[in-house]
Amino acid sequence: MQLSSNTISAIASPRRREILRLIWRQELAAGAIHRAMPDVTFGAVSLQLRALALAGLVTSRAEGQRRYYRANPEALGPVGRLLEQTWGDALWRLKLLAEFERTRRGPRPAGRGRRSHIRKVRTS
Repeated sequence: MQLSSNTISAIASPRRREILRLIWRQELAAGAIHRAMPDVTFGAVSLQLRALALAGLVTSRAEGQRRYYRANPEALGPVGRLLEQTWGDALWRLKLLAEFERTRRGPRPAGRGRRSHIRKVRTS
């Protein structure tokens, strides 16, 4: 099975892989996916879901004003099985957190590992 460039691009993003993990075995509303990723906006989650859908990696259905998403594991073939194996690994979770922090946009929360390089000068 050969993966398309759209599929490869879609799974290259750590956020998209995390979304796939969330909906791999269960259907979730877009709002629930957003709540599981509180460091990004709902609009950003929506864009990621759209990219996954265009690559054929998720299916969606509308129910009223809500949209529900579920992964399409068959679209990834053996790569999907590899993803499943990595998701249970503690090292995977650490890697994912590091990737999220590296790709995060906007201001960083105060007090989370950022130290000022300015020294106070004594005036005595």
